Amino acid sequence: MTPQDRAQKAAAAMWADDRASTWFGMELVAVDEGRATLALTVGEDHVNGHGICHGGVTFSLADSAFAFACNSRNQSTVAQHNTISYVRPAMLGDRLTAHAEEISLTGRSGITDVTVTNQKGELIASFRGASRAVRGQVFTEGDSA
Repeated sequence: MTPQDRAQKAAAAMWADDRASTWFGMELVAVDEGRATLALTVGEDHVNGHGICHGGVTFSLADSAFAFACNSRNQSTVAQHNTISYVRPAMLGDRLTAHAEEISLTGRSGITDVTVTNQKGELIASFRGASRAVRGQVFTEGDSA
């Protein structure tokens, strides 16, 4: 199995059970080893009392992209801690895209950076996540599914 095949199979297995990301309205755009891209169109249920996209929605989009990138090697991996910096507000109707890229993987610990941009390519938020591999796999290697 190639790294790309493994990443896609892991993503498919995760996506099948990911109620939170689908509830938010996220879409899995692309995945590869150590990378993932998810997108979301800001809807009425995503805006806060200021009329802008709630920071928790932006964080969740970045966090989901982080999760798909971290689990792309089929090693169950979870977050240790994450930080986010909000650069500009996202507005109702904006198309947000979160690009996650693993920048370090040493033993069981990784660091992944995620940029969230709007449809104009403007930076909305910058997220950094620290991950930790745990026991288990996303899917059993050798399964035909």
